Amino acid sequence: MSTDLFCEIIAGERPAFVVHSDDVAVSFLDRRPVFKGHVLVVPRTHVETLADLADVGPFFERVQAVARAVERATGAAGTFVALNNRVSQSVPHLHVHVVPRNRKDGLRGFFWPRTTYASDEEARACAAAIAEALASP
Repeated sequence: MSTDLFCEIIAGERPAFVVHSDDVAVSFLDRRPVFKGHVLVVPRTHVETLADLADVGPFFERVQAVARAVERATGAAGTFVALNNRVSQSVPHLHVHVVPRNRKDGLRGFFWPRTTYASDEEARACAAAIAEALASP
């Protein structure tokens, strides 16, 4: 198994604010979010690119559920869902960004300014709200 950052989070060797975890994917807050509530969804099995993912359907069902939950938990009008394949991929493990969006939120094009959570407590509360939204239909 690879030892990239996301594999370490999946294995529980590195802390993360996990919003959901099952046999297909692990979803957790991005440490440097574009907007608060920005979640990364990663396949539990190590693959580097979308082309390497054997069973795309179940993985994207998790992405879809997280996108709904992020909107509900953050009160966002929508989400920006994106992934990179190798180029601009900061960790060589497939990951999908689910970013809460609102009109006139300042995000333009593909320049992603980053923010931070004020504290671990704020990040934990955000992760808990998304997890709760995932659990309720």
